[in-house]
Amino acid sequence: MSSNAQSRNWDEELSMVNQPELYGIIVSTHKLVEDKWAELPQTQFWANIMRLAPDSCLVNIASSRTVIEKKALRDWNRMNDFQKEAYKDSVRCAYNMDSTDKIYVTTGKKDFYRFKEVYPSLTKGILAFEENNVDPWYAQAILLIESPAQLKKSSAGAYGPFQLMPGVARAQGLTVNRYTDERSSFERSAYAASRLIKTVCIPSAKQILTENNYTFNENDWWFRLFVLHVYHAGAGNVRAVVEKISHTQSGEELIRQMWQTKAAQFGNNSQNYSQLALAAQYIIHEMTSKTCTNIFDCQEEEEVQAQAF
Repeated sequence: MSSNAQSRNWDEELSMVNQPELYGIIVSTHKLVEDKWAELPQTQFWANIMRLAPDSCLVNIASSRTVIEKKALRDWNRMNDFQKEAYKDSVRCAYNMDSTDKIYVTTGKKDFYRFKEVYPSLTKGILAFEENNVDPWYAQAILLIESPAQLKKSSAGAYGPFQLMPGVARAQGLTVNRYTDERSSFERSAYAASRLIKTVCIPSAKQILTENNYTFNENDWWFRLFVLHVYHAGAGNVRAVVEKISHTQSGEELIRQMWQTKAAQFGNNSQNYSQLALAAQYIIHEMTSKTCTNIFDCQEEEEVQAQAF
């Protein structure tokens, strides 16, 4: 059975941040902590990578993202292939791992994830998505991890603040040709991304979950993460990976199993996508939680005061 319950009112999750360098509306990240997403090793791992300078790297166990050691990248690069594999074998031995278990060496991405620079665009994205009646959580999540504060084109051809592919952008009403590329416009790109999520990603997510007997609520974080996977990998690839996984007890467990499972074109980058979203939200939580004011509470207080008069 599926549930389509959603208030269609996200005011209760909106918060006002009032700091000299960080000001504006964001979607609250408190559920990240309350529901213990923040405690997962994958969340902590990617948050560390996002804070880590590109001249450093973390040696980690691929399946759990358990960090073994922090190293200077130059020291790792000085090793030849034999030395690198011998080092990885020593890690497998120390942790009683199988010889086929993967050990990753992940470089720091602090130069890419520019949270203070992208922060001013969050309010713009949130308001644009709300105007199109789309959960603004998606705007915040996508802006934080998709080419944050940088108008760069990916190797696959995605471009703009919401990293839309040319064909996808055109399907959502944008002009993309050799003369004009509306993906560079924040407003037009936000409109296209919100329309894509509303008309394609959320309906596809609901269908896949219903077909596989998952009960969902659109406001749950795990459902939102699932929709992000559809946004990134496409419905067909997400359907393939869900069908490969034995039915889990909860949506949260489904997301964690997706991190460990590959199918069709749902590979390592797809597995990482929702982990990156969680990590970015966790960093925003750390940046803003001490000076966040719940907008919904403020509105209620104003209404009570107005009634008193």
